[in-house]
Amino acid sequence: MMPDPQHNRRAVLAKGVALLASGLTIPACASRSRSNTASLPGPIWPHEKGSNTPAPSAPRTTPTIPSQGQVTVLARSQWTNTQPILSQTNPMVRIESITVHHDGMSPVDIRTQADAADRIEMIRTSHVEHRGWADIGYHLIVDPQGRVWQARPINLQGAHVKDHNPRNLGVLVLGNFEVQHPTPAAKQTLDRLLAHQSLTHRVPLRSIRTHREWASTACPGRNLQAHMNSTRASAGNLASLLA
Repeated sequence: MMPDPQHNRRAVLAKGVALLASGLTIPACASRSRSNTASLPGPIWPHEKGSNTPAPSAPRTTPTIPSQGQVTVLARSQWTNTQPILSQTNPMVRIESITVHHDGMSPVDIRTQADAADRIEMIRTSHVEHRGWADIGYHLIVDPQGRVWQARPINLQGAHVKDHNPRNLGVLVLGNFEVQHPTPAAKQTLDRLLAHQSLTHRVPLRSIRTHREWASTACPGRNLQAHMNSTRASAGNLASLLA
């Protein structure tokens, strides 16, 4: 029997409501000790539309932002109409490194666009209300179906690697990869996204890192870490895209 998408969405929401109601803070990609368990065409970004005004309210069924090639980015307005607290942010200035994370939360089945939007908004709410941050900590998010979501605006410094946030682009892959495996769609999209951002901002392959390569943490989980080790190797997919 095929899973019921509405049931999946209700399960995502139920877990999020239970966590927030209990006062628990959703981890920023589950920081904890490890002992615990050729140029790519780029996307058209919302801010390139020529307007500095907040995006209007839009239903989640609105089509994605059209891209010029392989990486299509879903607008921030597809998962929230709440803007960052600008008075609590610093400008990014430039990007010199890229860091990959997982959310590290209890695994759920994320299939539909609505499932992913609910999960991202739940993370943003926790970061703002429980951690006191200006916005969700990450800049770009990849979901299990290979969709890419715009999170914190790239022109604002993120909050994803303690003491190493300046000039550091945060990329989150939804899932807990200590216990799950990233889907083929997520891995393929992540590689293309990292390659595009690397070429756009002139970030060398050696400066595309994972959270655990900055600090003592399990993030991005052993299974996503294994993919990152493989894709950055000399014969790996990401290395080939940047060759």
